Amino acid sequence: MTGDIAAWFGGRSRVLFVHAHPDDESITTGGTLAALAAAGREPLLVTLTRGERGEVAPGPFSALQGTPGLAPHRETELGAARAMLGLGAHAFLGAPPARAGGLDPRSYEDSGMEWADPEQTRAIAASDAPETALTRAPAVEALNDLLALAVAWGATGLVSYDERGGYGHPDHVFAHRAARAVALGLDLPFWEIEVREDPDPGTADADEVETGERETHDVSEWLDRKIAALRAHGTQLMVEGADIVHVGGQRQAIATTEVFRRIRVG
Repeated sequence: MTGDIAAWFGGRSRVLFVHAHPDDESITTGGTLAALAAAGREPLLVTLTRGERGEVAPGPFSALQGTPGLAPHRETELGAARAMLGLGAHAFLGAPPARAGGLDPRSYEDSGMEWADPEQTRAIAASDAPETALTRAPAVEALNDLLALAVAWGATGLVSYDERGGYGHPDHVFAHRAARAVALGLDLPFWEIEVREDPDPGTADADEVETGERETHDVSEWLDRKIAALRAHGTQLMVEGADIVHVGGQRQAIATTEVFRRIRVG
């Protein structure tokens, strides 16, 4: 376990967390973000889309699904979650300061997801995703926006999903590729979010793991903040006891440890 927060991520402050949709930040990194914020390490957060295509949990907000009202509502949910985690610096990709110089602000929309094969081993963007979707917009444009943000905010490292995007969502895969490319371009370290319940150092590709650096953060002290942030995302999930219940009914234990591994980017 990594006990000293000041030593997390190589002792760097202002590490930029790159997430695809509102709620991702709380599910996979909420405890780490809360701990870093409380310790004055100034974590940075960018959200690539507003989760426009997210399914909505049954209940008072269900009528928002598939409507223009979902995106602003999820923005509000994210704002509440950030307050619970103590986060200050946040941007949506495409909006200043996460916008390359000289370009008008824009939004990158949720790509949605569907399976490309009957075995459900490879996910792709939804067939009806608009041209404004993150994975259909010019990749160089989104990459330059993320680069501009990292420079503007003085990021000292980047964190995002693994190359599979955690569970395969194409927006998550894009987040990995973009964050990794920016880390390479700026010569910054890059950490992947490790989502295995019992991480095994032998499972990582030998040519990717950099000197075997893996950090396991015990976030139990900040679990109440993480849970409060999760509850803020009421359109997407419910908290029942020690579990997250997702829209599709899938249950996921609320992790009291969050694991990251540093990989080579070049």
